[in-house]
Amino acid sequence: MSALEVAGLAVAYGRTEALRGVDFALASGETVCLLGANGAGKTTTLRALSGQVRPRAGSIRLDGTDLAGMAPHRVVGRGMVQVPEGRQIFAALSVAENLTMGGWRQRGGAAAARRRDSVLARFPRLRERLRQPAGSLSGGEQQMLAIGRALMAAPRVLLLDEPSMGLAPLMVEEIFAIIAALKADDVTILLVEQNARAALAVADRAYVLAGGRITLSGPAWQVADDPGVVAAYLGG
Repeated sequence: MSALEVAGLAVAYGRTEALRGVDFALASGETVCLLGANGAGKTTTLRALSGQVRPRAGSIRLDGTDLAGMAPHRVVGRGMVQVPEGRQIFAALSVAENLTMGGWRQRGGAAAARRRDSVLARFPRLRERLRQPAGSLSGGEQQMLAIGRALMAAPRVLLLDEPSMGLAPLMVEEIFAIIAALKADDVTILLVEQNARAALAVADRAYVLAGGRITLSGPAWQVADDPGVVAAYLGG
C-alpha cells in the first residue's frame, strides 16, 4: 500500500492553472524525486501537499486519509512535514529552540527528548551549536537544522524543497549524503531538486512535471536515461 497517493491534483492562482490533474504515489520508505523546469509546478505541488495552498480539485491521501485542503498544522499532525525552499529557520532563536519548535507535536517529555537525541546523533554539528542563534550558522548547517527540525515531528512523509539550493559543492555532497542516510533508514521522501543528476542518483523513482502535468515517470535510472531528461536536466 502507498504511504502517499495523490490523484487529480489541480491548483490555480486566480485564472492561472499551476497544476492540472497531477497523479503520483510514494510507497513507504521510498525516495521519489520530482523534476521540472522553473515554473513547472514543483513547489506548488509541495505547497498543496503541506496545506499552504488549497487545491481546486483532487485528493491527497496519507495512509488512506485525505488531507486535501487541510490546514498546515493539521497536515503536520497527520505526519507530512515540509522542509521549505530557502530553509526558513527561526534565525533569532537558538538551534535548540528551533528543534523544540519542530517537535511541538511531542509536547515535551521523554518522547521529545528521545527524538532530539536521535536528530543530534544524525547531525553532531548541531549538538556543538545548540546555544548559538540559528542565523549564525553556515548555509549548510542551516539546511541540517531545517531537516532536523522537520525530523523532530516524526514525519510519515518528508517533503524536501530544493535542499541543495545556494550551497557550496562540498556541502551539496554532504546534504545528499544526509538524504541517502535518511533513505537507508526507511524515511519516505518526496524530493524537489534542481540538481537533477544528484536527485536521480539518490531516488528510487522519478516524476517529471511540465506545464503543471506529469509528463514522464518511472524508476530513477530509467528516467535518467530518457533523451529528453538528459537534454533538459543532465547537460546532454
